[in-house]
Amino acid sequence: MSRADKAAAIAELSQKFQSSTAAVLTEYRGLSVAQITELRSSLRGTATYAVVKNTLTQLAAKDAGVTAFDGQLVGPSAIAFVEGDAVEAAKGLRDFAKANPHLVIKGGVLEGKALSAEEITKLADLESREVLLAKLAGAMNASLSQAVRLFAAPLSQAVRTVDALRTKVEAEGSTTDVAAGGDAS
Repeated sequence: MSRADKAAAIAELSQKFQSSTAAVLTEYRGLSVAQITELRSSLRGTATYAVVKNTLTQLAAKDAGVTAFDGQLVGPSAIAFVEGDAVEAAKGLRDFAKANPHLVIKGGVLEGKALSAEEITKLADLESREVLLAKLAGAMNASLSQAVRLFAAPLSQAVRTVDALRTKVEAEGSTTDVAAGGDAS
């Protein structure tokens, strides 16, 4: 690889690090080309999976300000650059690693913060963004409904009290008329 090609590869990797919301470093030793192709297609839409050269990746990560992969770039490495939902990408990698034990998740970076392999697994266990937003909206709706009932309760109690007083006054008025010798009909 010529010097110009190396510089271009470093610039491309550095740009991917900067434009991605997350990146997950994996070791793919023992996976076939067909399995890597299957992994790429399962990640399509949320991440791109690229086999990388360790020295070029180390230089590109340093250039992009990513220190999460220091010391981890050994052996056959590949990186999933996440453009979409990081939770969905982590789930895709976790599920593929369960089915194909040769894929080893080494670590990652999410919005500039280094993640261990265990943290990526925890991230994969989260529900998707849409599900969490739906739960939040449901909780907020329930809170608003409860607030409406809370504010309406004194008003409805006042109406019931006024109605009871009116009924009582009407009942006393008709008893007073009968006692005074008036016509009760």
